[in-house]
Amino acid sequence: MRKQFSLNLVLSAVSVLNTACGSTSNYSKSDHFDGNRFFNPTQPERQGFGDIAKMLLTMDRKPWPEKVENEPKLDLNQRLINNEIAVTFVNHATVLLQFNGYNILTDPVWSERVSPFTSIGPKRAREPGIPFDDLPNIDVVLISHDHYDHMDLATLGRLIDRFQPLILVPLGDQEKIKTLGAKHVFELDWWQSRKVSDSLEITFTPTQHFSGRGLFDSNKSLWGSYVLNVDGKKIHFGGDTAYSSHFQQIANRFGPMDLSLIPIGAYEPRWFMKWVHMNPEESVQAHLDLRSKKSIAIHFGTFQLSDEAIDQPHIDLDRALKKRQLSDSEFVVLKEGQTRTFQLDDSRASRLRLPTLTGEWHWPSITHNVVEDVE
Repeated sequence: MRKQFSLNLVLSAVSVLNTACGSTSNYSKSDHFDGNRFFNPTQPERQGFGDIAKMLLTMDRKPWPEKVENEPKLDLNQRLINNEIAVTFVNHATVLLQFNGYNILTDPVWSERVSPFTSIGPKRAREPGIPFDDLPNIDVVLISHDHYDHMDLATLGRLIDRFQPLILVPLGDQEKIKTLGAKHVFELDWWQSRKVSDSLEITFTPTQHFSGRGLFDSNKSLWGSYVLNVDGKKIHFGGDTAYSSHFQQIANRFGPMDLSLIPIGAYEPRWFMKWVHMNPEESVQAHLDLRSKKSIAIHFGTFQLSDEAIDQPHIDLDRALKKRQLSDSEFVVLKEGQTRTFQLDDSRASRLRLPTLTGEWHWPSITHNVVEDVE
């Protein structure tokens, strides 16, 4: 089988040789910014070119199917009741969150490839679980970092043209989005928050990862995750990350998560990927560190970015849950287009109740809640 590769990793391999290139940013120095580039406080040393070359030369990609058909059928006529949140897995790290009249997208990707090129680079094996034209009015978009499989400028341009949503991005990414015509885009540093309304505040939180879209912009922008505080109930979107102490830090600041979206894929070969991506066993540990009442798997089964087979993350997650004596209803794997509706009790200390659903998965339709310009 011909060896394929992750475009992000190849670009980062070349950029290792260019760490002194590029202009100095105006952000203040901190424990994760040295005046020129961002870095991971928990693992500040970058892998060398020799490590990256070894990974590229020794890859053992398991074969993926060319295309996998999505199974669920959307029903656009359902509605949410009070204190419910609907979570629909679209693809990869793209999730639609619906609650309190809000429609929020995480790392939206509807493009066929996650690449700067139209004919090469990682190509989707599954279509998005929601056709773009069937999206409800999108109020807020959350971007975790600038890699092509998370910041898809073509998709963002379509969302801006149609909905002009509030877009939150890491430090260093605002101008990329403004060039698309966005009117409501704001940069956040770790632990900074944006108050969307009296009932919704969103905080940008750390991860262990890296950034870069070309040969000379390695780690020129930040990366991270988000915590959504919805009337005291907390939702964590994990973005893209290796395992580190940041999960405990987030739980220590915010308390237990009511719901978490945690990445489980793109983790082989382990000796190399462990610095940027979690394997499912580490994802389960992240679920425990966050003290999350429920978690949903993301970042798997759409684009082949690493060596493991398309279904291996799900298999390894089941194994990890059994090892920790946890139920698969506590850490859920959804199919593209599949929706789970959670009932959130009024009590902030209450546990989420996962209803038993039968038949078709229903699509909750929510009245559009306009996000005001909060500048």
